[in-house]
Order: sequence, then C-alpha cells, then structure tokens
Amino acid sequence: MASSLLPPLAPELASPELTRADVTLERRETLYQGFFRLEELTLKHRLFEGGESQTMRREIHSRFDAVGVLLYDPQRDAVVLVEQFRAGAIDDPRSPWKLELVAGLVEEGETLEAVARREAMEEAGCEVNDLTLLHTYYPSPGACNERVTLFCGLVDTASLGGIHGLAEEHEDIRVHVLSFSAVWELLGQGRLDNAMCLIGLYWLNGQRATLRAAPHQAPSPREFQRSEDG
Repeated sequence: MASSLLPPLAPELASPELTRADVTLERRETLYQGFFRLEELTLKHRLFEGGESQTMRREIHSRFDAVGVLLYDPQRDAVVLVEQFRAGAIDDPRSPWKLELVAGLVEEGETLEAVARREAMEEAGCEVNDLTLLHTYYPSPGACNERVTLFCGLVDTASLGGIHGLAEEHEDIRVHVLSFSAVWELLGQGRLDNAMCLIGLYWLNGQRATLRAAPHQAPSPREFQRSEDG
C-alpha cells in the first residue's frame, strides 16, 4: 500500500521549530472596538530557510475564547442539537438558521468546564453529568485569534426540548433531541456545516460503543486513542 512508503512521524514535529520568539511585533493598532475587536499588526518573522521576512501588515479579528459541548445521552443514543439564527450566515443560500452544538464564550474568571455547564443550561435547559475534553483548536488562525475548546457532556435527554436562550442576549434557540443515526444522516446531507459539529460528531462516531458500554461515567481521555491532548 502507498501509505507503507511514507516515513514515520518525525519526532521534531511534536515541538515546533519556530515559536513566538521568532516573531517581531512592531506595532499593534486597534482599528475597531465593539463586542469584538479588529486589530492591525505590523510584524516580521523568521523564515524556514533562515533570515527574516519583510515587514508585513495583517488584520486580526480579536475574539473571546469559546467552549462547545456535544450533549450525548448514551442510554438513548441521542444527540442534542440547537437551532438559531446566525448573522455570519445571513447570505447562506439555504438558511441563516443553523443546527449546532451548545456553545458559548468564556467570561473572565470562568473555567472551561464551568462554561460548558452554564451554556448547556442556558441554551438547552440541560444539566451535564460528566464532561470529557476532546480538543482545543483555532477555527481560523489566519485571521482570528479565537481558540475553541470542545467537550462531550453525558446527559439525560428524557425531558429536553423547547425554546431556550437569554432574552438580554437576543437568543432564540430551539432544542432538538435526535437519534445518532438521524444526526449522522443530517451530517451526510450537508445540513451540519460548522466545524464544531463536524469535529464532535466524527469523534462520537468512533467512541459511541465505549460511551454506551459505560453510560454511568465519562471515560478518561486516556481511554481514547486521540491524536492530540486538546
């Protein structure tokens, strides 16, 4: 097979050769400050082949870090999705109302786990029993500094549903409880078109058997063969 011809993972890739110390930030200017901030960075950085780049300007969308939580009921093999209007998708040819995982922004002083539990209650009226850390990632590091941390939360979906959200944040959120097979079908149809959903559901597809075999507790991340520590 062709894959057998590929070299093993180079150990040096586990730690990056170039770091923040290899970037010279000459100027940081705020272009716009609202709920989020738009910044212009003037910088240069070390090159892979040696020497330094020319000075360049880059515009960065500065956001709060976020937490997402895949709410899963292993006893019923059910997934909780929330549906709400998304301004960034206003020109979507299908609809700006999106099916997503529960998610929210990290407020100052909050732990990531606390955000996951708070957002599950605010957006889905749902109390989370156990949380398992999946990944931490940058959705769009070329233009945005936001980091997203994704959890799986084990829940009881027996009484979930209805409309939720905070009125002061203009939230109008409809909760759906669906079988995993129905959610997987929606994914295949392209209806679930955001990174958090895709990452969480592909993870769940590989771990459902483990979760259903021991629904009374959340498995340790070490029980899963993950490619990274979040």
